[in-house]
Amino acid sequence: MLIAVVIGAGAAAFAYTAGWLSPQRLTPDKMVDALAPRTGVALGHRRNHAKGICFTGVFEANGAGSALSKAQVLTRGRYNVLGRFNLGTADANAPDATVRVRGMGLQISTPDGEVWRSAMIDPPFFPVSTPQAFYELLIASASKDLDAMKTFAGAHPEIAAFGAWEKSAPWTGSYAEDRFNGLNSFVFTDSSGAEKTVRWSLLPAAPPVPISQDDLAKRGPDFLEQEITERVRGGPQRWTMVVTVANPGDPTADPSKAWPEDRRTIEVGTLTVQQIEAERDGPCRDINFDPTVLPSGMRTSDDPFPAARSAAYAKSYDLRTAEAKDYPRTATDAKP
Repeated sequence: MLIAVVIGAGAAAFAYTAGWLSPQRLTPDKMVDALAPRTGVALGHRRNHAKGICFTGVFEANGAGSALSKAQVLTRGRYNVLGRFNLGTADANAPDATVRVRGMGLQISTPDGEVWRSAMIDPPFFPVSTPQAFYELLIASASKDLDAMKTFAGAHPEIAAFGAWEKSAPWTGSYAEDRFNGLNSFVFTDSSGAEKTVRWSLLPAAPPVPISQDDLAKRGPDFLEQEITERVRGGPQRWTMVVTVANPGDPTADPSKAWPEDRRTIEVGTLTVQQIEAERDGPCRDINFDPTVLPSGMRTSDDPFPAARSAAYAKSYDLRTAEAKDYPRTATDAKP
């Protein structure tokens, strides 16, 4: 009887996790399925931000971040970096000029064995305020109903700010000229136990040079990967990491709301990209840039997105590794 109870409890937990007992509940499977483009899933690839290229380099912490967190990665020193430039699309063959959002996945490793992973994008805020709303946005975007997006926008007015950014923000012709923002809130704990809620961004050393979408299209469908490869071959590219500290009352659970520009900021170090490698044979191929992978001295906040992203990333990882024959990997040691 005890064995039966244990097995029954396990089956019930599995059924709950899969969403079978609550079909309206948002699950990782539903989220990942909703990301699929109309042209079909790019087998063997990530289910979102499918088009990308790997890089390696170093993060040079200046020590100023130790005022916020006891994490070793923020103490003065040089730490190994593995990352990925990418486009915010589920289409692995999308022409660069057709994708408005660009991203950077980043992993910083320290000698004590800890890892800090982050996934950032170039918009200053997210389109919607909750994972459920993001799922509904994906469904509306894929709908054949011409009024689906209008209905969605009426129910989620926060998307108007993102729409304005999408239309007015300048494009650039290089990943090296883009600012990447960690839009989710996290909690940093210092050596005394004091906590601060923060967000972070990477500010490019290369001055942004605006380019029209049409001119970018003329440079070719894969220009961004080609350009960053050549640029880094000519010399390392750098970004300054800036941590922004929330004031009491700032919206920490809603990434669609930017914090006021007068909030306290601290420059905590410099990211230097030293080498670019194609993803198929590159070191980022089997890395999940899971935002909940954090060193001691950092933790998630009340923002629901990191946990939702972590679960969806894990599902995406399982799918693409099962499809290895469709995107052969040269490495034999997968790193989830």
